[in-house]
Amino acid sequence: MADESTQSIVIDATPEEIVAVIADFDAYPEWANGVKRTEVLETREDGRAAQVRFNIDQGPIKDEYVLAYDEWSTERISWRLVKGQMQKSQEGSYALAPKGGSTEVTYTLSVQLVVPMIGLFRRKAEKMIMDTALKELKRRVENAG
Repeated sequence: MADESTQSIVIDATPEEIVAVIADFDAYPEWANGVKRTEVLETREDGRAAQVRFNIDQGPIKDEYVLAYDEWSTERISWRLVKGQMQKSQEGSYALAPKGGSTEVTYTLSVQLVVPMIGLFRRKAEKMIMDTALKELKRRVENAG
């Protein structure tokens, strides 16, 4: 597996409120940068998504991929790539740690593309993706209340 990148942000909300936004895949096109369409393909017994298809269009980057969600809790959400066009592998997670009335969200991501990319550029791209995703998640959660 490729090297991981990790980044954190503090969101003024409970872990439950944050998980509710993360789990609402139908709403991603409204707030997640580049996400044009999502489709829950399979659900778990608890009603949470087990597999989700994403259609991404961010200028030069267009992709369709399916993620399997292996873990859903108020402490941790994790996923892995099932299939993709531009990605060979992806593993990611959100770790949620309550901090008073807020929650620290730590996003860990590892992506390998079909086309090899120099490690420095890949890590820079992962950092940009994570930074954007965390800021958008924070905005969505804090403005929902």
